Amino acid sequence: MKFEFLHVNLCVSDLEKSLEFYREALDLKEIRRLDFPEFIMVYLTDNKNNLELELKYLKKPLAAENLLEKELFHIAMQVDDYDHALQKHKAMNCIAVINEKAGIYFINDPDNYKIEILPQNFFYDK
Repeated sequence: MKFEFLHVNLCVSDLEKSLEFYREALDLKEIRRLDFPEFIMVYLTDNKNNLELELKYLKKPLAAENLLEKELFHIAMQVDDYDHALQKHKAMNCIAVINEKAGIYFINDPDNYKIEILPQNFFYDK
């Protein structure tokens, strides 16, 4: 079973301001945008690595000081054998949330940081 980094997620209070910052400060480029009823996710890349920055903008945003308090940060990894990984993480008793409808789940590390686990090529066009 092989795990690969996919993205780091940051929840932002002002999407356009954040996009401008990451473009200007770090030369990151938008490669994909997903618009859902409650939030927008924008993916940025440096065009050199597989790791992406996922900016999540809540359409009913929280105050900036509440973003970290609400656990709106996570790391995402894809795995080549999703079912095997799910069973392993169940046995380790580290699963935080399973979203069967979406086909993903989250585990907690020892400090309760969230790690999203997705099947390989979940919605990426790489």
